[in-house]
Amino acid sequence: MLEIIDILDIRHTIAADIFDGKIYPWEVLEDISTYIFQKGKSLSDFDYDSPSDGIWIAKDAIVAPTVSITAPCIIDHGAEIRHSAFIRGNVIVGKNCVVGNSVELKSVILFDEVQVPHYNYVGDSILGYRSHMGAGSITSNVKSDKSLVSIKCETKLIETGRKKVGAVLGDFVEVGCNSVLNPGTVIGKNTIIYPLSSVRGVIPANVIYKDKNTQIIKE
Repeated sequence: MLEIIDILDIRHTIAADIFDGKIYPWEVLEDISTYIFQKGKSLSDFDYDSPSDGIWIAKDAIVAPTVSITAPCIIDHGAEIRHSAFIRGNVIVGKNCVVGNSVELKSVILFDEVQVPHYNYVGDSILGYRSHMGAGSITSNVKSDKSLVSIKCETKLIETGRKKVGAVLGDFVEVGCNSVLNPGTVIGKNTIIYPLSSVRGVIPANVIYKDKNTQIIKE
């Protein structure tokens, strides 16, 4: 359940080909910057504006004048970037996404129709199609001891080789308000995370996560 094919439907992102040849979703994190520059050069001037080097914004996207965007970045069709959002670079925002007030993004891929609408921090992470983070929920992307992040799934331990890995959210994941997704968290498709949760490790698909000891299979 950790492989790309199990977690993400890559038909729902402009960055589908970044996943070519990869097994696990977090393997693409180191490639985001290079990929954006390559992809951006292929985008049509008819459909995308490039207000500065390394930034491409679909002409039908809505970007508030108070938004801060650092290259490289692609904002796809129909996305809405609201007041005081802070895009720090290496960011791909999918079609019809909502990036809300005071949200901070860094080194992330948001698949189409993702919503991070209220005071979220998302760093070194991948959010699958139609996933949603409630108000104040964040990804923690660095361990307190600054050691390399590992993905822990039952008895299996996968070394990422990276100091910074936030979370991977499968398609249709709902994260409750004020939750923290600890470094290396992977959440399977269609899972719901209760508000005020501290989540770590691998959470299966199709469950309601109340705490680490209480995970109910969705009917």
